[in-house]
Amino acid sequence: MSSQNFIKEHYQTKVVEALKKSRGYTNVYQIPRIEKVVLNMGISALLDKGVMEESVKNMGLITGQRPIKTISKKSIANFKLREDMPIGCKVTLRGERMWDFLLRLIAVALPSIRDFRGIPSKFDGNGNFSLGVTDITIFPEISVDSIKRQSGLEFTIVTSANTDEEGYELLDLLGMPFRKREEQDETSKDETAA
Repeated sequence: MSSQNFIKEHYQTKVVEALKKSRGYTNVYQIPRIEKVVLNMGISALLDKGVMEESVKNMGLITGQRPIKTISKKSIANFKLREDMPIGCKVTLRGERMWDFLLRLIAVALPSIRDFRGIPSKFDGNGNFSLGVTDITIFPEISVDSIKRQSGLEFTIVTSANTDEEGYELLDLLGMPFRKREEQDETSKDETAA
């Protein structure tokens, strides 16, 4: 068994059975699965062209797939943005590259964040999960010395789950390091009290 397929095989052998047992699915097509992972990196349009090339190169190193450049659709004077200016790059991962990225994210990148205590489990209402990372050097492919400008990364894990609870259970069984629900409730109470 290759390390690249480890998380995929874990999903097929253990997660599917655990979801069947806990949710009582009768049909295999009811079981939630991960459909794709979309990564996005925004770049200020005012910066020089070299920053865009560096961001495209770094995202390509992280994902193993060449990203596409996103361009502005209209001009916005307050942001000094003109139509057709490059403003970022994005990648959509499916299949083996998706599973490989998820393995590296769960096992290597997220635990390497300083003072890591888990990630918040806020879903979008349809079982999809998004998270932003402020520093891409948590990925082992990116050398700290080669970074000229610190940049962040946002990724969305799109699932076939119908509810947030199903999406949470799917990602939790896959090993996503979520904060415990009790800790999140306490921190949200503290934030509202302040």
